[in-house]
Amino acid sequence: MLTGKVALVTGAGRGIGREIALTLAKNGAAVIVNYNGSKASADEVVAEIEANGGSAEAIQCNVSDFAASEEFVKQVLAKYKKVDILVNNAGVTRDNLIMRMSEEDYDAVLDTNLKGAFNMIRHFSRSFIKQRSGKIINISSVSGVLGNAGQANYSASKAGLIGLTKSVAREFASRGINVNAVAPGFIDTDMTRNMTEDARKELNSMIPMGKMGSTKNIADLVLFLAGENSDYITGQVICVDGGMCI
Repeated sequence: MLTGKVALVTGAGRGIGREIALTLAKNGAAVIVNYNGSKASADEVVAEIEANGGSAEAIQCNVSDFAASEEFVKQVLAKYKKVDILVNNAGVTRDNLIMRMSEEDYDAVLDTNLKGAFNMIRHFSRSFIKQRSGKIINISSVSGVLGNAGQANYSASKAGLIGLTKSVAREFASRGINVNAVAPGFIDTDMTRNMTEDARKELNSMIPMGKMGSTKNIADLVLFLAGENSDYITGQVICVDGGMCI
């Protein structure tokens, strides 16, 4: 399905990003596994992809850094000549009530979640436009659609990502480049598995379908958006949330 395609997934060392990288590789893409902090986690993803016959490489970059991102993109394009699929997944949280939220915690979340995506799109834009094709998939959140108490910074960053998606989709549509956003709801990850049973029940009660989603649910949608079956879809925000955004 994606044979001959090069995919870059930011923040791909764990969680949703890891599942996306594994899924794209399983379907034939050569995958660049971007990470910032944990080289060991990224190397594990690469090892799993290679063990299954796929092609992958882990490359470190703090995507919130404009200059570092530019060098990273130059490095990728020098080696791979192109990127067909860009998945902006890197994200952090620094939750707190707004009256207690520090400027540093606000800036850290916006810099990674929103500016990081801008940096990647900005630096890859010339390459995408030149090849007149490409799939850009931004990982937003239901928090960016609905808002969430205690997450003013995170919700703002994810809502901003939706605006970025729609604007860039309009700019790139005539060049054959699709830009869409995926908004996950509550997803079963290591973090949610460590919650108490009562906390999980309370969480599930907020979801019309009554259960959390899986990282595979997100990765499968990204796979669809990365392939040719989504060629006439752009500027959309698709919620994978068990009905939270109904």
